[in-house]
Amino acid sequence: MEKLFLIKYGELNTKKANIGLFLKTLQKNILDALKDIDVKVVFDKGRMYVKTAEDNFLIVKEKLQKIFGIYEIAIGYELETNDFTLLEESLIELLKDKEFKTFKIETKRSDKSYFLTSPLINQKLGGTVLKNIKDVRVDVINPDLHINVEIRKTNAYIYFETIKGLGGYPTSTLGKGLLMLSGGIDSPVAGFLAMKRGVKIECIYFDSPPHTSIEAKNKVLTLANIIGEYQGNIKVHIIPFTKLQEAIYKEVPNEYMITIMRRMMYRISEKIAHKNHCKIIVNGESIGQVASQTLDSMSVINEVVKMPVIRPVACFDKLEIIALAKKIKTYDTSILPYQDCCTIFVPEHPVIYPSLDKCLEYEQNFDYESLINEAIKNEVIIKNNEKQNDYSNYL
Repeated sequence: MEKLFLIKYGELNTKKANIGLFLKTLQKNILDALKDIDVKVVFDKGRMYVKTAEDNFLIVKEKLQKIFGIYEIAIGYELETNDFTLLEESLIELLKDKEFKTFKIETKRSDKSYFLTSPLINQKLGGTVLKNIKDVRVDVINPDLHINVEIRKTNAYIYFETIKGLGGYPTSTLGKGLLMLSGGIDSPVAGFLAMKRGVKIECIYFDSPPHTSIEAKNKVLTLANIIGEYQGNIKVHIIPFTKLQEAIYKEVPNEYMITIMRRMMYRISEKIAHKNHCKIIVNGESIGQVASQTLDSMSVINEVVKMPVIRPVACFDKLEIIALAKKIKTYDTSILPYQDCCTIFVPEHPVIYPSLDKCLEYEQNFDYESLINEAIKNEVIIKNNEKQNDYSNYL
């Protein structure tokens, strides 16, 4: 018997004719995540199998739990044939080290031509356990030990322990998206949810020194690295936003500053997205949470771009977003007290029902297109754990 990981697909099984693409991508993502470990990853339409030395099992398990497209992970044992006598002998051998009083056996057969049906296999193996292991009994409702058996065409598997995976689609199967990553709680969660739907994420951050601090920027880079663990690598486009923000502060009425600022951010994001072959913009907007996230505000702000804007947390309440942020380990970083450019210069009474005509009128007060082009020209790109602490090139 060989100890290994069995990967269950879940939602991927619905892909039918396209499943090959999804499984090959999942295999690649697993190999990328485990590139520093000696592993073998093979698959068929029913399962994916990850084989490595048992000394690597703990780190491999941790890595697999952060890979999208995996519904469930089972640590099991592979038998070289599906011979029933060998199956019985192997099961008893494995049970010798288990402590349990009650058990249940559940069998699945991908090989429907096997000489025993699944219920008969359950009965016969159950009898074998009762005969060879003292003081145990069957409990199909709440067993101490759940014994899983899978019969394949040429071999068989036994496993006891299963671990829930992240589910979703393998990252990058649906293309790339550009995440508007702030230092807040919502946008990292939105990025995580987009990755879960097969979108590979690049990030854009609007930096406004000296109004925003280096700590605020490094906070965002930390958030990017945390969510980057779920796709293997991540790129952050840092946009110098100072001149645009100061022009808005000078030329736009207070109540419209946030609306106009967001319109500028959208314009820049669309240009960066196109330049980097991203198909969508992703952000952490949640309906009604702040003035710029009312339906009227979203409509007016969204008007400046033609690219689809995806808002994964749009219908989440704040407590739901916080719970997920804690689960993916971004929350503690997000609540660090460093302001980004969305929180500085916030007016006391921002407009919640903005007029598109007024936005167009106020935008004529300054040459925003030149400022946008200058900001894009001076972007800084950071990958993975790199840090860029020198602001001199965009002051």
